[in-house]
Amino acid sequence: MIPLRRHDLLLLPESGRVIIRPFIPSPPTRIATIIGRALALTEGEVQSELDALRQGFGGRHRDLEGCLMAQFDQVQPHVFTHRPLTSARKLLIGGLFSGEYAVEAAALFNPSIVPHPDQSAAPEGGLRFILSLRATGEGHISSIEFRVGTLQADGGITLDPVSRFLTAPEVVPNPRYRKKRFMVTLHDLGFENECMATVMATLADEFTREDLEATVARVRNETLPLTQDYRRTLDSIQWLADSNYELRFPPGQPLSEGILFPVSPNESNGIEDARFVRFVDTDRSVMYYATYTAYNGRTILPQLIETQDFRHFRMLTLDGRAVLNKGMALFPRRINGRYAMLSRQDDENLFIMFSERPHYWNETHLLLRPAEAWESVKVGNCGSPLETEAGWLVLTHGVGPMRRYCIGAVLLDLHDPTQVIGRLPEPLLAPLDQEREGYVPNVVYSCGSLIHHRRLYLPYAMSDKATAFASVELDALLAALKG
Repeated sequence: MIPLRRHDLLLLPESGRVIIRPFIPSPPTRIATIIGRALALTEGEVQSELDALRQGFGGRHRDLEGCLMAQFDQVQPHVFTHRPLTSARKLLIGGLFSGEYAVEAAALFNPSIVPHPDQSAAPEGGLRFILSLRATGEGHISSIEFRVGTLQADGGITLDPVSRFLTAPEVVPNPRYRKKRFMVTLHDLGFENECMATVMATLADEFTREDLEATVARVRNETLPLTQDYRRTLDSIQWLADSNYELRFPPGQPLSEGILFPVSPNESNGIEDARFVRFVDTDRSVMYYATYTAYNGRTILPQLIETQDFRHFRMLTLDGRAVLNKGMALFPRRINGRYAMLSRQDDENLFIMFSERPHYWNETHLLLRPAEAWESVKVGNCGSPLETEAGWLVLTHGVGPMRRYCIGAVLLDLHDPTQVIGRLPEPLLAPLDQEREGYVPNVVYSCGSLIHHRRLYLPYAMSDKATAFASVELDALLAALKG
């Protein structure tokens, strides 16, 4: 048995951390009726209601009025008067179409951990880190939250204080797209046809959302009446643009106050299980990538996040016939000149993939099948591989009897990671009695770990409810894997 330290640190869901979301009835007639009631109020009544709104909710949000005005902008087309509205009346109307959403009321789990891009505040011998977490609220809608902390020189872990505020980022209004990637994705979706060629022909190698919308509108108007193929292709082009978007947090906002909440229709029911990795390319440039599962309530879609500073994020589709299922995890550097990724093609075994580009995956190799009783249902990864002098350390999850999840470990050859050179026969981490109860019982699970000063730090979820931390001496773990 490898000695494992469970740290006295627990992240529990907090229902008081809320964001403002649209609360807009579907029928336009109801929207108009609600606005009509607001327009019928006197200015004194409007001010009184707005004062009560500020008093009740102002202390729960960084920028209450900015959020209310954004909600007013959404329903402004339904305002049926040409008289100018006071700012107070606009804010009150915005409040009538707003609601608070407790993003982590149900669970705060499935963590991954990476070195912080700014180590200027790290103590001697310590390492600053960013922890990503899957937050789940009403309706089982998942989003991504962050925490910042420090791995201390003595092996301890501390987390920075977290305020009660949460703020969603600005959706960049006119993002840029790469034409080649756009066309490859449309080809994979089966839309390499005359309509796609017509739209793409006049676009530059890099184009904006405005460029695309103008071109789609022109093609739509010039080809009336639209055939079914043209209509499906144009709709798919719009869908693809919606699925590739950019987010931006304001400068100076604490990272723990930011949340990546679903934006595109693909992820309307959740952004699930982000696996972050600090990727260092051959020119020593650094990019933080994360794979995640977009879920719309019916189907899943693997997606990719890119960021260099955790302020500006690009949310991208993944392409290729090997982009299937959940649980994709990128290696932290190229191997023999190519990108490498762990994946799960069949919901049972662990695979490895290689590609010339981080967004396009076709080539797969079977890497690992279930072997022991505790993983006899299926195996998967618990985040990106970690490079050691002995090989690539991969933490795995195994599912056994009664759908019990445990965390194991394997060692892959450093130069040829298709070769497994070591594997723990017993779990590295299994759920204790106090970790068994939760939304999904009998589960320990992680989306990424970190090595610092010859110690493996493993944040892990307890039964899809809360997050805890464990650590283990790296040399002991490698000895067990090699022995």
